Amino acid sequence: MKIVFAGTPEFAAQAMRAIYDAGHEIVLALTQPDRRAGRGMHLQASPVKEFALQNNIPVLQPETLRRNSADPQKQAQAQAAYEQLSSIEFDAMVVVAYGLILPQEILDISERPGRYGSFNIHASLLPRWRGAAPIQRAIESGDQKTGVCIMQMDAGLDTGDTVLVSDLDIANDETSASLHDRLAKLGSKAVVDVLNDLQQGKSLIRVPQENAGITYAEKILKSEAEIDWSLSAKEIDQRIRAFNPFPGASSNLNGQTIKFWNSRAADTKEIKATGNPGDILGFSNSGAYIQCGEGVLEVLEMQKSGGKKMDAKTCLQPKDPGEKLLQFQAKE
Repeated sequence: MKIVFAGTPEFAAQAMRAIYDAGHEIVLALTQPDRRAGRGMHLQASPVKEFALQNNIPVLQPETLRRNSADPQKQAQAQAAYEQLSSIEFDAMVVVAYGLILPQEILDISERPGRYGSFNIHASLLPRWRGAAPIQRAIESGDQKTGVCIMQMDAGLDTGDTVLVSDLDIANDETSASLHDRLAKLGSKAVVDVLNDLQQGKSLIRVPQENAGITYAEKILKSEAEIDWSLSAKEIDQRIRAFNPFPGASSNLNGQTIKFWNSRAADTKEIKATGNPGDILGFSNSGAYIQCGEGVLEVLEMQKSGGKKMDAKTCLQPKDPGEKLLQFQAKE
């Protein structure tokens, strides 16, 4: 099958690679413009663009697909994209974490006679966690299960009918980084299965999303990173793991910002809650116990500003055995 692919980050590039390896022809890649990143703030291509260039796939990078943009330059880019999509032959469009809204007129191109429309890989069990950050919000909320949905796209925000759903359990020590990788693999397989079924002439069963259980996964903001020690150990643990790798949960200790990368709620048999929220109570084999509003958190991996990641015991244990243990600053 001939596919137009729209996506930007590594999650999308993995799906693109799977579609390509399955023998489908990707005739055009849409991805966001190169962005400045890193210490040198050099322009960097998206993972989708990198894969496309390596495999001689044409690339379009409009800043918007809306032809009614008030910005003449953006309007011209959208017009060029619309004309190119209108002129090429393809069977379906696959959209994965593209980052731009597809107007109805773009979806209409993919639904012309003889075409199958546009399909999206969404990393949640819709209608739960529609929106930008379903992986992080699932962990932050303590969900025990998630998955991927292959959705027939419409003009709404993740509101289309699902044509394939695959689920998996969220492990107790899951971070957004590890769950991202598992879901990327699951989604890649699922979208290839859908395209293979279409190629073989099989009919897809479209299932409308339920009206009950709708939640929205708002974009993760850096301002959410600071830990509120008045919360329970369970809630803080979920946030630490949800914000790994971005933006990284953090707290201030003696004037220094420390990032938290891994943790777990401590067993009450290991240590008793005896301090104020933010107090460092003691140490396990490789971790540090910190008092929370309810319960105790065992932090396992931390990072001082400008330093490397290390186990929490090494990071926080005083050099002088008689030195008083410190307290993390309460969130203002």
